[in-house]
Amino acid sequence: MAERTVELASKHGLHARPATLFTQTVAKSGLPVQISKDGKAVNAASILGVISLGIEYGDTVTLVSDAPEADALLDELATLLATDLDAE
Repeated sequence: MAERTVELASKHGLHARPATLFTQTVAKSGLPVQISKDGKAVNAASILGVISLGIEYGDTVTLVSDAPEADALLDELATLLATDLDAE
């Protein structure tokens, strides 16, 4: 099982635009990924699920996948979350 813990860098939290970029990356991969905050885990390909976590700037989230080839995807997702997507 691959796992990454990352702190959200987007100044306005994981609102619709950065959440869309994040969930589209997961969906395009076709790999199962869960994102969790404070013990609540959701499907990382679901924009409604991701937004329901209420992830704010500085929050720490955990990404988990049991797919054997998930390491590169989790690295890419961790990089996305560690980038201020509102500044781009």
